[in-house]
Amino acid sequence: MDFSSFLTSFGTSFFIFVVLMLLFTWLSRKPGNSFVYYPNRILKGLDPWDGGSRSRNPFAWIREAFSSSEQDVINMSGVDAAVYFVFLSTALAILVLSGLVLLPVLLPVAATDDNVKIQKAKGNQTFSDIDKLLMGNVKGGSPRLWAFLIATYWVSLVTYFLLWKAYVHVSGLRANALMSPELTPEQFAVLVRDIPPVPEGQTRKEQVDSYFKSIYPETFYRSLVVTNNKEVNKIYKELEGYKKKLAHAEAVYDESKKTGKPEGLRPAIRTGPLGIVGRKVDSIEHYNEKIKELIPKLEAEQKVTLRENQQACAFAFFTNRVTAASAAQSLHAQMVDTWTVMEAPEPRQIIWSNLKIKLFQRIIRQYVVCFIVALTILFFMIPIGFISALTTLDNLKKLLPFLKPIVKIVSVKTVLEAYLPQIALIVFLALLPMVLLALSKAEGIPSVGHAVRATSGKYFYFTMLNVFIGVTLGGTLFDTLKSIEKEPNSIVSLLASSLPGNATFFLTFVALKFFVGYGLELSRIVPLIIFHLKKKYLCKTEAELKEAWFPGDLGYATRIPGDMLVFTIVLCYSVIAPLIIPFGVVYFGLGWLVLRNQALKVYAPSFETYGRMWPHIHTRVIAALILYQVTMFGYFGVKKFSFSTLLLIPLPIVSLLFAYVCQKKFYRSFSDTALEVACRELKEIPNMERIYRSFIPPSLSSEKADDDHFEDALSQVSRVGSFA
Repeated sequence: MDFSSFLTSFGTSFFIFVVLMLLFTWLSRKPGNSFVYYPNRILKGLDPWDGGSRSRNPFAWIREAFSSSEQDVINMSGVDAAVYFVFLSTALAILVLSGLVLLPVLLPVAATDDNVKIQKAKGNQTFSDIDKLLMGNVKGGSPRLWAFLIATYWVSLVTYFLLWKAYVHVSGLRANALMSPELTPEQFAVLVRDIPPVPEGQTRKEQVDSYFKSIYPETFYRSLVVTNNKEVNKIYKELEGYKKKLAHAEAVYDESKKTGKPEGLRPAIRTGPLGIVGRKVDSIEHYNEKIKELIPKLEAEQKVTLRENQQACAFAFFTNRVTAASAAQSLHAQMVDTWTVMEAPEPRQIIWSNLKIKLFQRIIRQYVVCFIVALTILFFMIPIGFISALTTLDNLKKLLPFLKPIVKIVSVKTVLEAYLPQIALIVFLALLPMVLLALSKAEGIPSVGHAVRATSGKYFYFTMLNVFIGVTLGGTLFDTLKSIEKEPNSIVSLLASSLPGNATFFLTFVALKFFVGYGLELSRIVPLIIFHLKKKYLCKTEAELKEAWFPGDLGYATRIPGDMLVFTIVLCYSVIAPLIIPFGVVYFGLGWLVLRNQALKVYAPSFETYGRMWPHIHTRVIAALILYQVTMFGYFGVKKFSFSTLLLIPLPIVSLLFAYVCQKKFYRSFSDTALEVACRELKEIPNMERIYRSFIPPSLSSEKADDDHFEDALSQVSRVGSFA
């Protein structure tokens, strides 16, 4: 890509961002759009425009984001959101401190050498004006390479220092949240899996109750045996669907009374498939009949489920947090594959179908999923490399000759060179996350939060191996294929020497992501259009309207790996092409501002793990750092800098040691709750019955006041521990 194409890409992306930001300022002030731009505030019962959000100033949202505190983020979006912003600010700080040294030192060192001019004269490769500012412009074996070697150490040391500070800070955030006097049901419960077969003469509930009562006689409250809810869930889902349809039909009927005749027009529906064929009937009467049929059917299935579909897993409840935390960390049985006890997830997070899976089945599933993910990465490597090569104009003209007249137009050529490869890559990646989430759940993971973390890890390694390495190798192999055919032994040197050339691709890739990506994130044009279309043509009830504007969460499964990809790209090219550092700074700085605004006003958390994702983020930052160090080791070798081998080998070793020390010092407090944290006093005496009932699935919930409906699944051992 030449310099004019690069400037076109950057300028167009910036222009798009400015337009989208002005659209956001204009649209967010309109009362009818408050559900799109302030849903989190509305869900919390707050005034959408409190704090000056209705200002005409297009930069007012920036002031609000800057003035918000970390506690404000926790109050609105939870600890996980605050931890995510710690990651963004840490990445930003690493790049800023690195750039303060690298930009003023390395750019002049590279720009005043003439290796590009020499190589251009030999006709070995093609170069752009940007290449004169890269490490590739320094001649091999030159003393100037000492500056780049020292810079490699500087970036590593800055990363170690800031990662340590961030780990300490996040550890404190998690501890403070868990010490909160506010009551959370999961802190009084543990999940029990791998329960052995029921002894003769006992029921499952009696087995679980007697086991925990013997170990925790003073603090065990009761247990809830998990059941196979597949059939009852089907009936419950069908019943809820008919209730929504009934409410919709009644709303349509009420609306017809206002717009037409006073008696109104009763809505009708056909009883056949999709409601378009079959006998025509009154919608309200039809739905009422269906509801009356399903209610007794649901109650009967609930009884069958609770008596006959009990699984070898349960939730055990305790009257204080310390006992629950201690139980979750203890080995309860001599055989590790029985009575496996762990911290209970939030009730809204539970993946009920996974709880029954046995220990060794879970281990086998993990290996199988790892194998499938590895195959996915390998097979995706081929099309991504293919895309990165084919989306260059030269290759497109060879494969599609009819495009030659179009490509010769200067304006078309400039736009295609600026955007085609990046857009193709972004679209390709958008198809993957759902597959990885399904694979993560297939491992037998018990909670949504855990599944999201597992998905994030898979997506990260996929993007690293396919996007970063795949695009680099794919582009390089196609660019230098003829040279490799002539001199097969030169493949390593050709690949390494072409690394700076790929920096221009990643410069435009990062620019496209932060300007266009964050512009669309801030303006919420797509959600706005979808909301108004649904509101006008589909939504008739308040429940339907809320479903149309409900924002969802930040989407950590894909957002964090996307940020990690950018961080890895910028880190790996920070010394080779220091010009990429400002782009990384803008990406994380703008991301911090835009997503701060979204966390405070838009997104509503769907789960809370109290920062459990941080150790995984930390590990991936270390992986990116090691990849950067290995990349520099290889590139210095190509530059024939004899001191690099001896001086750079310690860096990956130090990184591994740093990761090991951090894991030993911090990780245990993230996987388990420290007892000194759990022992803090609560603001109120816990209502154990309410805590207990929060874990009952909606499809098994009973409106009856007594417990007879759940007699076979509920524990009746200890009721004296209930608090008013």
